[in-house]
Amino acid sequence: LIDLGSGDGRTVITAAKRGATAMGIEYNPDMVALSKRAAEKEGVAAKATFVQADLFKADLSKATVITMFLLPSINMQLRPSLLNLKPGTRIVANTFTMEDWDADETQSVTDNCSSWCTALLWIVPAKVQGTWKTPQGNLTLTQTFQNVTGNLNGTAITAGKLNGDQISLTVNGTTYTGRINAGGTAIAGGNLTATKLN
Repeated sequence: LIDLGSGDGRTVITAAKRGATAMGIEYNPDMVALSKRAAEKEGVAAKATFVQADLFKADLSKATVITMFLLPSINMQLRPSLLNLKPGTRIVANTFTMEDWDADETQSVTDNCSSWCTALLWIVPAKVQGTWKTPQGNLTLTQTFQNVTGNLNGTAITAGKLNGDQISLTVNGTTYTGRINAGGTAIAGGNLTATKLN
C-alpha cells in the first residue's frame, strides 16, 4: 500500500497493523519525522515506512493499493499516472473524486461521522481500445476508463465493463467474458478469445 500525502502517517500505520507492507509519501519533512516516530511507537516500523518526496515524481509502480486524501485538483494531476499503474491496482480516496472517472464503488459512513465520511474506490482498468480479432469476427472497442462501447462485426455491444484486466460485454443477448494478458495484446479465459490488431 502506498499512501499519497501521508500526513501524520495514520493510514500507513493502520495498514501495517493489519499486515500490509505500507509506505507513506509526504512532502513535509516534519510530518515524515512525526510519522516515523509514531510507527516506532506502535511497533510497526518494519512494515510502515515513510519518505519525503514529491507525489508527482514518486515511483508508484509497486503499489497494489493507493490511498489518498487529496484535493480534487491534485487528484486530477495524479490521474494520468494512476491510470498507467498495473491493471487491477486499487485506488481509495477519502471524499474527493476524479471528475469524469467514476468510482467503481462508493461507501459512506453514516454513524457518528460529521465530515469526510465517504470512501471512493477505483480499480485501474486495462487498456483495450482498438480492434481485436475474434473467432466471431472483428471486435472494435472504444474505452472511457472502465466503460467500454463498440461493436462485434457491426453489432453494437452493451454493458461493456472492465474490472482491472477482466472484461465483460454483451452482444445480441450473449455475454462474453475474458482476461486481458499483461501485454494488452490478447484476451483469453472465459468465453472471449481475441488478439489485438491495432
